[in-house]
Amino acid sequence: GINAEYMGLFLHFTMPLAVDLLHPNLEEEASKHKLKRLVQSPNSYFMDVKCPGCVAISTVFSHAQTVVVCGSCSQVLCRPTGGKAILTEGCSFRKKKFT
Repeated sequence: GINAEYMGLFLHFTMPLAVDLLHPNLEEEASKHKLKRLVQSPNSYFMDVKCPGCVAISTVFSHAQTVVVCGSCSQVLCRPTGGKAILTEGCSFRKKKFT
């Protein structure tokens, strides 16, 4: 079996961590994969998009997979890509806060 003295020495030996888990670097955390972050969080979000034509506000998903049009004037607000949707010129947006 394993010697009791050896086991006692092994339990008291600690190695310092290479990274500080209590104070993570925000830029590094943002650039990591969504599952590799210290706390997992999605890259996608909902946003309020203001139509440049009629100034109506529509809620759009950041990674929308279909063309999103304004409900009142039928102007295209964003078009899909492989990842994030691209907003049309003149559209302004803000991220929605989740509650």
